[in-house]
Amino acid sequence: MTPGARVAAAIDILDRIADGLAAEQALSRWARASRFAGSKDRAAVRDHVFDVLRHWRSDAARGGADTGRGRMIGRLRAQGQDVDALFDGQGHAPAPLSDAERAAGTIPEQPGTAWDVPDWLVPVFERSLGPEAATTTLALTERAPVTLRVNTRLTSLDVAMSALADDGIVAAPNPRANTALTVTEGARRIRATPAYIRGLVEIQDGSSQAAVAALGAGHRALDLCAGGGGKALALAAQGWTVTASDIDAARMRDLPERAARGGHDITVIEADALTRQAPFDLVFVDAPCSGSGTWRRTPDAKWALTPDRLADLVQMQRSVLTRAAGLVRPGGCLVYATCSVFQDENTDQVTWFLTKHPDFDQGQTTHWPVDASGDGFFSAHLTRQA
Repeated sequence: MTPGARVAAAIDILDRIADGLAAEQALSRWARASRFAGSKDRAAVRDHVFDVLRHWRSDAARGGADTGRGRMIGRLRAQGQDVDALFDGQGHAPAPLSDAERAAGTIPEQPGTAWDVPDWLVPVFERSLGPEAATTTLALTERAPVTLRVNTRLTSLDVAMSALADDGIVAAPNPRANTALTVTEGARRIRATPAYIRGLVEIQDGSSQAAVAALGAGHRALDLCAGGGGKALALAAQGWTVTASDIDAARMRDLPERAARGGHDITVIEADALTRQAPFDLVFVDAPCSGSGTWRRTPDAKWALTPDRLADLVQMQRSVLTRAAGLVRPGGCLVYATCSVFQDENTDQVTWFLTKHPDFDQGQTTHWPVDASGDGFFSAHLTRQA
């Protein structure tokens, strides 16, 4: 595909997303219908689509239209590219710009447009982050780093970096955690490398790694909202005896294979069997949340979030916390964590929990920012009185 044809494909996909189709579904449908597209073509089209999704409102303003074509024009203008060279109508490239399109477009100025968030979220960011609101929202419009967790039960950072380099993967130590590597070249090939297949490395955000690293080693741990099991694997690598559970057991279907690959023995149990296994020394609650700290990776999620959905998540988090409290042994620790930057989901929830559970004391609380080292992440240690 020519560069112009890739832009045209992105425009079509963006229009489907605007009509309500999920981003991954729209990309998959295009890929199935475009067997001629090579891996580099698919990667380039995907990059176009996700770059625009991160800048959905500001690109529409720059391009002068809230269509796939308008937003793609706006993205190319923001990147300083030659729009006419890509919109030349040759082959499968988009038609040349009209005089009206050349004259259209404005510089984004209002917070919602400039920050690329829905207007209702502007005060939510401001309340949560104060003077850092603008910095954070703009950071969420950039591409996220690709971060690996080195399985120190099997190898060291230096050996892992060397093994990856043998397969053309360039990585460097990430300051957020002593197990973390940031990949700077070859990220799309990671899952095919021997280092990944042999369990030497796992893909995991730096902030998520830091939240687990802060716990040190211990005895019996429960990953309560395990999902794919990233926290469970990290805890096991750190020396904990880990049980993993999730209200939707299907989310954990790959965990046994991942644990075996990493040399870990993790017990996976159904949610309704937890009380028979309790109490635990550590209960890690990576709660369902808005994911606002990860919107670089899932930019369509910020446009799908509504006030009602955020309120539902807050109630869901309180329900999970209430259940988790009863699973912690006296003297044990409940870790409440989210990949959100919103106060409603973080410190407000800790305050609520402590008023309802006076037998818990607040310990270390950490906010990790959205930056080159990792996603926005929150963690609070809540210790049950002995």
